[in-house]
Order: sequence, then C-alpha cells, then structure tokens
Amino acid sequence: MTPVAAKNKPSTRNVRKKTAPLILRRARGLQILEAPQLARLSWLVHGFSTRLAGVSELEANHDSGKITENVLNLGFTDWDTRERVLNNRQNFFATLKASGMRVFALRQIHSDLVHVVSAANSQLSAEAPKGDALITNQSGLLLVVQTADCVPILLADKKRRAIAAIHSGWRGTRQRIAEKALGRMQMEFGTHPQDVFAALGPGIGQCCFEVGPEVAAEFAAKFPEAREWFKGPFDALARGDHDPNWLPWLTMRPPGHQLPEPRAHLDLIAANRAILGAAGVLPRNISSSVFCTACRTDLFFSYRRERVTGRMIAAIGIR
Repeated sequence: MTPVAAKNKPSTRNVRKKTAPLILRRARGLQILEAPQLARLSWLVHGFSTRLAGVSELEANHDSGKITENVLNLGFTDWDTRERVLNNRQNFFATLKASGMRVFALRQIHSDLVHVVSAANSQLSAEAPKGDALITNQSGLLLVVQTADCVPILLADKKRRAIAAIHSGWRGTRQRIAEKALGRMQMEFGTHPQDVFAALGPGIGQCCFEVGPEVAAEFAAKFPEAREWFKGPFDALARGDHDPNWLPWLTMRPPGHQLPEPRAHLDLIAANRAILGAAGVLPRNISSSVFCTACRTDLFFSYRRERVTGRMIAAIGIR
C-alpha cells in the first residue's frame, strides 16, 4: 500500500499495520501506559493513567454485587473528595517523574479550541480555559487532558522539542482537533509533521461505541473516507434512509414494540490516525492503545459503561 501522505487519501489499514501499541508498565504501585517512541526521548515525560491503585473509593457493580474499590481517580468528580484526587495526582505525576513541573489543564468542552501554554501565561495558571488542546515548547510545564472514553492524543516534535495534549471525542474528531493542534504547532514553533511522534491513548473502542444517524451524517459530510471507520449501516444512516415511524407497519408490530433505531459503530482511534496521517504525520510515528475503555473497566474508567465513574489523565511535558 502507498504510505499515508498529506495529499493522498488516508488508509486506516496501512496505519494499523505499521504502528506499535502502547505498553503497560508498573511503577510506584501504579500501572501506566507509555508510547515506546515517546519514552525514548530523553527530554520528554509522558504517560496515560489507568484506574488501578489509587486512594479514591468508588462503588462499582460486579457479578457478586456492589463493592467499593480503591481507584486512581484523577478528576474532581462529585463522588470523590478533593484531597483524594490531589493525592492520586501527586502519585501519578511522581510516577511520570514530573514532580515539580507546573501542571496545565483545561475545562474541556468537546471543541476544536487550541491553547498555547507558556510559563508567563497568567490566564492559564489562574483559571483553566475552555478548550480541548494544549501546546507548548517550554520546559518545566506538564500538559494534561482528562478522559473516560474519549481519545487522549499526545504529540511530540522530536526536532523542535514542542508538544501537545489533545482531548478528542467524536465531536473533536469531527472537527479535526488533532490536525488543528498540529497546525498550531507548525505556526507557533515551526513544527514539521514528519518530525512528530503521536500517541493515541485508551478510549472507547469500535466494539462498544454506537452512534446514530446524526453522527454518521456529520462524518460523511466532512470525511470522504468516513465509511472506513464505521461498522454497520453507515451509508443508510448518513443518507437518512431510515424512518422508525413506518417500521411497525412493515413488521406488523403493535404500538410500543417498535424496532430500535439503526446504529453504527465508530472507530475513533482509526479516525484520528487517519486525520493525523492526512496532516503529514508518518504512519510509523503513530502509536495507539489496543484497549477499549468500555470493555476493560477493570483497567480504565468508562462513562458510557459506568456513568458514575472517575477520570484518567494523559500527560506530556518537557523536562
């Protein structure tokens, strides 16, 4: 197959064959995911958290009934205390060897807003801005995004020493937030896409991410290759060839027994890989998680599966 290039149609299959998965490592009692290519950059710290081995107490449903488990919740949720979250964060950042770095986060709103971070940026340090991507080329700063099904994306320019942390759910993916963050790195730091390593962290897999006609239609309108990222009746949903009102007449079902609205399954990892590839990132420089957060609630938090759950963090910083 022809490698992905900015002017060619992205090939999801090509990217899958050439990229390495993230690796799970244990340290300081925690388990974190790392991208091998990023881990080899001596000037960089990074990692994706899991739910294991924290001090937060979350009531979870198991086959034997409800139990309370200790989890590494890194988000300020209603069910957890601020003290426990801060304790979890301190342990996670220490595991990444990022203790003492200045942490920058966002009020994530499923947008395509990208913020440039600097040590002198008082607005970012005083109050987290609304947006879904952070970029910087300054040392001592740790960029973080929170997830519980959406895909976290970390970028590192190995030559210019610039980085990005991106939160990409289906809305952010539809708006090409990864491409826009990369474009902002080009504008601000002179980044060349072929010099960028990308790591896509754990998110909900195609196996569990059902979407309806509105999502299929929006992806079809924005991406000529969108059907490569879907399983199920994508073309029919995108065209609007469904009308649940006439299904009971066709099947002779009584009122109240209508067939469910048709759904398709979206692969957010494949979509973001293709978007980055079309933006010029080399397929061999893109690593991604093989885990589905909804399938593996023993290892990750999943809002879709659990509703009441914690938050994971993807972090990247320059030493």
